[in-house]
Amino acid sequence: MSVITVKSINDTVKTYQFVDNGEPMRGGVKDVYFSPDRKYVVAIFRDKLDFNQKERLQRITNKYLAQIQNGDAGDYYLNEVYRWPTDVIEHKGLTGIIVPIYDGKFFFKKGYATSDLIQGKEKNGKWFAGPKFRNPHFPLRVSNSELGDWLSYFQVCVNLTRGVKKMHAMGLAHSDLSYNNVLIDPIQRSACMIDLDGLVVPGLFPAEVIGTAEFIAPEVLSTKHLNKTDPDRKLPSRLTDLHALPVLIYMFLLHRHPLKGGKVHDLDTEKDDLLSMGEKAMFIEHPTDETNRPKLNQVSKWDLPWADINQLPYSITGPYLKTLFDKVFIDGLHNPMQRPNAEEWEIALLKTTDLMQKCHNAACEQKWYVFDNTNTPKCPFCNTPHKGTLPVLDLYYQFQETVWKPENHRLMVYNDQYLFQWHVNRNIARNEKLTPQQKVPVGYFTYFNDKWVFVNQKLTSLKDLTEDKEIPIGTMIELTDGKKILLSKEEGGRVIMVTMANK
Repeated sequence: MSVITVKSINDTVKTYQFVDNGEPMRGGVKDVYFSPDRKYVVAIFRDKLDFNQKERLQRITNKYLAQIQNGDAGDYYLNEVYRWPTDVIEHKGLTGIIVPIYDGKFFFKKGYATSDLIQGKEKNGKWFAGPKFRNPHFPLRVSNSELGDWLSYFQVCVNLTRGVKKMHAMGLAHSDLSYNNVLIDPIQRSACMIDLDGLVVPGLFPAEVIGTAEFIAPEVLSTKHLNKTDPDRKLPSRLTDLHALPVLIYMFLLHRHPLKGGKVHDLDTEKDDLLSMGEKAMFIEHPTDETNRPKLNQVSKWDLPWADINQLPYSITGPYLKTLFDKVFIDGLHNPMQRPNAEEWEIALLKTTDLMQKCHNAACEQKWYVFDNTNTPKCPFCNTPHKGTLPVLDLYYQFQETVWKPENHRLMVYNDQYLFQWHVNRNIARNEKLTPQQKVPVGYFTYFNDKWVFVNQKLTSLKDLTEDKEIPIGTMIELTDGKKILLSKEEGGRVIMVTMANK
């Protein structure tokens, strides 16, 4: 075993070290070695890179790294969302990159429920996207202590959408977004994008690969037989990321693939795969064409109940996400310009978390579900009905002096649910730029003496409009059907309208 010192190409004064024990971790194209202090890894390409490939790496580690560091929420992106390469080195005529080590939360503490085989291994997204590793009867199911609940996966998806949003804002495309290139920790509700050395810079550095099988956009697959110089050939770009991202979101929330259904296009499996994911791709939950519905007599028993789209249809993800899934898997499937952008997904995911309800069944594996907008809500995962009344708060904003309009945003109440500044004021966006102060709750909801109440902790101009009275800090207001409450007099301040469901 030896410790080897290598020099930076970007800044020749800088050096790095790695431990060579003769058995590096082998990736697809790189050999990976740890630094002696295990703070970073040195990943060395096995084949020589050409001028363009080296130039790409230098751009990623110089220009684009600096852009993230100096931009809004740089720490959040570099510590939470990306493992961004920080430097380029050379060793024995081969090029390598320096990448910060993954956070400890992205390694399995337990792994399988029945054995320690994958203990200490990376929590690659693949473990959490499919159904069988979470099936209670599957011999190699992932331990419950690693799986998290349904709400966890919404925050995981928020991190991924923000990662894509930031790349696209910098003029980059990922080109190979898949569950293999993300690490996720549902317990701490974290997700991190890895393998970022192949980013596409439009017009300068094209994609080196067309992507990972299940995530390649239909237009890329259906033109892959054409020459790279053919103007009709479609290569990975920002628009193909906007196909791969929702496939990931759909798989993390519903544990099935949105295009892999029961329709057979060709008896040759390889040709069939190419058609069903490419030219003939069709959403398995298409509302008017049912030909690609999964056939339950053909799916593995380990894939249930998730493979059963009648039992767990995509509508359980709520109205905001259903609308976007329709846009991307129906309108935008073969029409890339129609695909929603990453920020639209981020907003829809966050608004959906405001519709969440806790399941009343302590044994429910998912623990949370999205309110289904009925007067008798129940958990779709275990069919447990909601007990007791349920306040539904619709947010309104001031359109003109005396005109208030609905915001198409509502907040569901449950015991100890918090209210935040981004609910109170429409000028505060719930995104990665929130200050620590803006993340502090301004009040909370609780069930007290057989009544639902809101306790005001920080709002200086809270007012019960129905009874025309101020609600000072430290006091509470009862939530009753039809009540109107002004949250703030400031510009952008909202009014909430209370509806009681499940009466």
